[in-house]
Amino acid sequence: MTTRAGFVALIGEPNAGKSTLLNRMVGAKVSIVTHKVQTTRARIRGVAIEGDAQIVFVDTPGLFQPRRRLDRAMVAAAWGGAADADIIVLLIEAHRGMTAGVKAILAAMQDKARGRRVALAVNKIDRVEAPTLLKLTEEMNEAFPFERTYMISAEKGYGVDDLRAWLGQSLPEEPWLYPEDQIADLPMRMIAAEMTREKLTLRLHEELPYQLTVETESWQEREDGSARIDQIVYVSRDGHKGILLGKGGETIKAVSKAAREELEEFMGRRVHLFLQVKVRPNWLDEAERYSEMGLDFRDGN
Repeated sequence: MTTRAGFVALIGEPNAGKSTLLNRMVGAKVSIVTHKVQTTRARIRGVAIEGDAQIVFVDTPGLFQPRRRLDRAMVAAAWGGAADADIIVLLIEAHRGMTAGVKAILAAMQDKARGRRVALAVNKIDRVEAPTLLKLTEEMNEAFPFERTYMISAEKGYGVDDLRAWLGQSLPEEPWLYPEDQIADLPMRMIAAEMTREKLTLRLHEELPYQLTVETESWQEREDGSARIDQIVYVSRDGHKGILLGKGGETIKAVSKAAREELEEFMGRRVHLFLQVKVRPNWLDEAERYSEMGLDFRDGN
């Protein structure tokens, strides 16, 4: 049997639904999904099987106007993911249309996506009427020569199967790149840290959007089949530590419980999770922190 395999990069503005689409395509939670923008810091690969094809998805950080070193490293990672891919899928939000951010991505794609196969996926189609959708897709295809256009809802699954089927048929004839049962190529230590960071982001809402990072410090396999995971949450100020801990430690306890439960479901076994909060004023300027997030510190220059 002829097999197909290759990389598909999902690009778009922050919050366009890339992580939701990745998780829907793969059928498992491999990328964190929150209502915060820019929650995906590193390129997270998820693997989906479509017939005889193995599709390796690269979920990139959202493309936006960078202001800080971390922002610049994230944007570099996003375009790097697109450059490495066989197919690029640009995801836009139907109700937001052709924003200034989308126009900037289209302009950059004229050069960065040259020679690549590129598809357009208009997401969140349940939020707009058909005439609006039609006008938007016409405008987008006038601005860039997309090979295909798909109307989807990543959250509800509309149109996702059609997009995945086309991707599977369009990849080059190659042996599969990963074992059949592997859904992500991130180490479990990083997946565990991402799950905790998601719970922190959801719990803290507006208080600490990007001023924290989570690292898995140690991972011990126990004889009873369970795992002990110790993680450190780095914040940049003393005041942030207080917010994270909460009154009587209730915030960090709730976060730890939610993250542990999700890890147990993901791993299919018992997990003992221990969180520690540390203040590191300059963590945003430390190369080691970027490596833990799967980013290149030098890209932030």
